[in-house]
Amino acid sequence: MKNLQDIRTDYKKSKLDNNSVNSNPLEQMKLWLDNAIKSEMLEPTAFVLSTVNSDNKPSSRVLLLKGIDEQGPIFYTNYNSRKGNEIESNPNASMLFFWDVLERQIRIEGKIEKLTYEESDKYFQTRPYTSKIGAWASKQSTVLHSRFTLLRKVASLMIKYPMHVPLPEFWGGYRMIPEYFEFWQGRESRLHDRIRFTKSDSSWQIDRLSP
Repeated sequence: MKNLQDIRTDYKKSKLDNNSVNSNPLEQMKLWLDNAIKSEMLEPTAFVLSTVNSDNKPSSRVLLLKGIDEQGPIFYTNYNSRKGNEIESNPNASMLFFWDVLERQIRIEGKIEKLTYEESDKYFQTRPYTSKIGAWASKQSTVLHSRFTLLRKVASLMIKYPMHVPLPEFWGGYRMIPEYFEFWQGRESRLHDRIRFTKSDSSWQIDRLSP
């Protein structure tokens, strides 16, 4: 394997300062996300969600963003999964987006809340048929002794729900209510641009951080 200490990348594609960012971090996030989508990278909506369990032990995993509204970013998952249980016991969490082709990342910290049943169902019904069946079939994060068992469950559910698939009560959406944003733009010589947004009442304080 190549010596990891010898790997170097000098970032030169763009810059970021207090005057060039949108005063609303959610709007700035939409702008960068749109840039990522237009770059045609494999998964522009992918992000790392980090949660903490009741023993204060963190865990992280990659998810896909499915929306941004005026309150915050939105994603969907199984409520009974490990992340769902951790969010239930401690709603404080963080999200990390990294777009290497754009030399950018966004860090978000805040509290996570459940979407309403109506909001979750509206999205669920837009999913492909097999994805909806998969949501019912998977007891996410539990031990699976055989993939055949899962496939057999899928087959039985396809018979049960040949057309309309209802929203499972254990599956739905979450919204991150942000309290902190950091926009990072790679720069030459590791003198990166870092712009921080901190929530203060109903407004955002904008600061530049040292690289």
